[in-house]
Amino acid sequence: MKKIVSPMLPFFMIVCLQSMAANFAHPVTPTIIQNLGLGDYMFGLAFAGMAGTSFLFSPFWGKLADYVQSRTILLICNLGYAVGQILFSLGTTEVTIMMARFVSGFFVGGVNVCMLTYTVNMSAPEQRGSHLTIQATAVTVAGTFGYMIGGVLGEVSVNLAFGMQALCLSLSAFLFFFLLKNDRTDRQGHIPMGQVVRNANPFAAFLSAKQFMTMLFGVLFVVVFMINFAFTAYDQCFNYYIKDQFGFSSMYNGFIKAAIGLISLLANMTLCMYIIRKTDTARSEVKVLLVSAIALFGAIIGDAVVPFILLTVVYLSMNAVSVPVLQSIVADRAPHESSNIVMGFYNAIRSFGQVCGATFAGFAYSAGPKVPFLWAGIALIIGGLGMVVYIILSHRRNETCGKA
Repeated sequence: MKKIVSPMLPFFMIVCLQSMAANFAHPVTPTIIQNLGLGDYMFGLAFAGMAGTSFLFSPFWGKLADYVQSRTILLICNLGYAVGQILFSLGTTEVTIMMARFVSGFFVGGVNVCMLTYTVNMSAPEQRGSHLTIQATAVTVAGTFGYMIGGVLGEVSVNLAFGMQALCLSLSAFLFFFLLKNDRTDRQGHIPMGQVVRNANPFAAFLSAKQFMTMLFGVLFVVVFMINFAFTAYDQCFNYYIKDQFGFSSMYNGFIKAAIGLISLLANMTLCMYIIRKTDTARSEVKVLLVSAIALFGAIIGDAVVPFILLTVVYLSMNAVSVPVLQSIVADRAPHESSNIVMGFYNAIRSFGQVCGATFAGFAYSAGPKVPFLWAGIALIIGGLGMVVYIILSHRRNETCGKA
């Protein structure tokens, strides 16, 4: 492990800082919505706004990474994200909050894409799966501790949580820029203005997917969408549900997420690493999604707090395993010359799943607090079936290639 981690250690440490900071605001968001007297649907709609612009512009950031070093984009995007979160803290109406979330999402897309492209570009093929697992673990575990810190800060002041978030995002921006290496040496030294304008069109950037898109990639991206739809619908409702139904404060929310983070760390460093190194990752992903769905359905049976929390721990731990496994499957199938575009498109589909999951959760919650959880479980079942289709198509493709 030491040999694998050491060259990337500064990067993973900054990813931890950035991921913690990115989650400072989540446990206090329900408080903001209730204090402003906004509708229940806003907890999902606000997150969907951020995920929406992340979805639209992720391919743009992936394509721009062919011209600009990832560390430069990470500098710009983390600073822009900090500004977006300050605007969010100042919002007092649905319109101003949504505009702030649009700004944050634009830059969040660049952060997520370039953390992936840096990992892929700086990893040897045999290290890529392990590095992606470590990065996903850092994002998940540090994010849960960010929830805890944000929850504690929110007990003191909502503005304090946002202020510390902006400060830590800005710090991570400069650390990314000054401590990371150039991740590609074959980039163009000058970007023509016309090229920048063309790349700034998010829909044109989506068309770049034709460079790599195949039936197998199409099935994989359906799975990516379903997993992120399920996780976002559940996660957004979880924050609001435990406050609305159980009366938990933001601090309790944060400590619950921190405990889940420790268990997720253990799951990633053991089960996830074993899956990537020792098993057929696609077949293992099917099993992980099945366990996730069972835990999710179990969590919504009854109204007791303890079973709900325990099964939530199981579900989120399995989700923490499924994400890096799926990332590894996508990255391993990506052609080297299209890796940046593939990972940009991957983040776009992930964000699209988040948009749909958050929007659905916000409005479905009004129909019943457990309705979003039910449909999240159904989405996981569909995702598992998608992986089965992927396995069948891959097997047929290998047989065809073997005969040829």
